[in-house]
Amino acid sequence: MRNLLRSLSVFAGLVAILSFSFNARAQTAKPAAAGPKCGPAQPGTIYQKACDDPTPPGPAPKRDISGAWSGPTDWLIQNVPAMTPEGEQRFKLSKPEGKFTLSETNDPLATCDPLGFPRNILNEVRGVMFVPLPDRMLVLHQYQKIWREIWTDGRALPKDEDIDTRDGVSSTYYGFSVGHWDGDYSFVADTVGLDDRTWLDRGAHPHSDKVRVEERYTRVDQRTLTQTVTITDPEIYTKPFEELSNVTYKLNPTKSLEEQMCIPSDGIAYMNTIGKPAGNGAAGK
Repeated sequence: MRNLLRSLSVFAGLVAILSFSFNARAQTAKPAAAGPKCGPAQPGTIYQKACDDPTPPGPAPKRDISGAWSGPTDWLIQNVPAMTPEGEQRFKLSKPEGKFTLSETNDPLATCDPLGFPRNILNEVRGVMFVPLPDRMLVLHQYQKIWREIWTDGRALPKDEDIDTRDGVSSTYYGFSVGHWDGDYSFVADTVGLDDRTWLDRGAHPHSDKVRVEERYTRVDQRTLTQTVTITDPEIYTKPFEELSNVTYKLNPTKSLEEQMCIPSDGIAYMNTIGKPAGNGAAGK
């Protein structure tokens, strides 16, 4: 009995020591790093509810950004550098809504022309879906119901001198894209061959047909994806610049991409009933 009591006493002492050691470590341990924050508040939206969800997310799966994601609805370029003389000349010809009335603006979207790339990822994002295939990544965009192909089979980007030639590729509204994985959690896509009739955003920032756009999507955790866009266009801007730095998307597994389209007949009717009767002249006058 005496030996049993002595053993129990030793065991209790060990438990007390271990308990003290664990508590001490818990009190001095650093808290987990906070994940990226969502953009401007969008009260009542699915995106905002996902941003406010306090449930701890699971770890990010490796080399996987598939699924439907909710993102911010709008963005104006904020980091634009000085323009070249060519860029300034083209910018002066643009008439964005806000500075000009609806009847005066020459925003391509006002006549339901395609948003084009990269405006469709800088402006009117709303929802996006990534679908990986063996040789490419399909990107489905909610606004205007369009898709893009990002080739992942190792092919190279076409050279500038090969764009819009008989044996090369044609410049298009959404360009030619190739992509690759940078490590296990970042998917990087580069795009060239873009039609220069589109704007970069609703602020009317121009781009040339020699622009190159890099998208970087990083899977932070199970429910969070960040996006950073880098624009290089030496004909229009004096240096490359980064936009949407780590803008946050939230996984929405049950999301169905809504039909949000610019319909030309509706646009004409809107212009005739509202835009033209409102008159001409700079906005705000």
